[in-house]
Amino acid sequence: MASQATHAEEVEQLEVELGSEPAAVGAELRQRQKSLTIGAVCKALAQEFPDISISKIRYLEDQKLLTPRRTPGGYRLYTQGDVARLRTILRMQRDEFLPLRVIRQELAAGRSGDAAPGPAGAGERAWRPGVSLRSPISDRSSGALYSIEDVLEETKAEAKLVRELEEYGVVKGELRGGVRYFDETEREIIAAVAELARYGVEGRNLRVFRSSADREASLLQQILAPALRSRNPQRRKEAVEALENLAAVATHLKHLLLIRDLRKIVR
Repeated sequence: MASQATHAEEVEQLEVELGSEPAAVGAELRQRQKSLTIGAVCKALAQEFPDISISKIRYLEDQKLLTPRRTPGGYRLYTQGDVARLRTILRMQRDEFLPLRVIRQELAAGRSGDAAPGPAGAGERAWRPGVSLRSPISDRSSGALYSIEDVLEETKAEAKLVRELEEYGVVKGELRGGVRYFDETEREIIAAVAELARYGVEGRNLRVFRSSADREASLLQQILAPALRSRNPQRRKEAVEALENLAAVATHLKHLLLIRDLRKIVR
């Protein structure tokens, strides 16, 4: 009886939203029954992605990676295609550490969740760099810099937070004509920190991340220093590619160590 009453109320609501046209009401009702609410999507993905949350899904939507259908009443409805796309995004973040910009490009190129991350030699694991170390240079040469206004609008960060990040050396930006601009990488950093800020993480708390990154960068630099300083363009190119691969492995290792320690906390 309760189920019948709920169905009747939904039909009545649709009649109010869409008018009393039976065909339109029936089509909308069938579409809704095949779709999932944002809460149901979280529940469906929670086993594979324990840290999934409604706020994270909304954030990915804000970043134009997801476009769920909206009912006339403003509710989000996710099709099975939307859920598959979200699963692909989350896997690329978790397994390959790709920034949102690269994920957006991969999806535009037709990347699916089953696509292999890249070829590897015999007996080797395919490590895929999360970020090209050459991208900031190309970003600047192509004019892909973002003003503070653009960054605040796209990342939903507060101006005070960005100032703190500059103060603690997490981002630096570049002054041009008296205006400070940020490249794609720094914009992604600000977006990530803005998400952390929702949980009470402040700019001063990020020193631990900055110190860790500095130490890791120094270690990887020492490993490949001779090749990186080579005057041979081909050798230098190979060194940069090796540095990208090392960064991917190091990032994955750090992620695993973090997960191991966090599991101790929740036991």
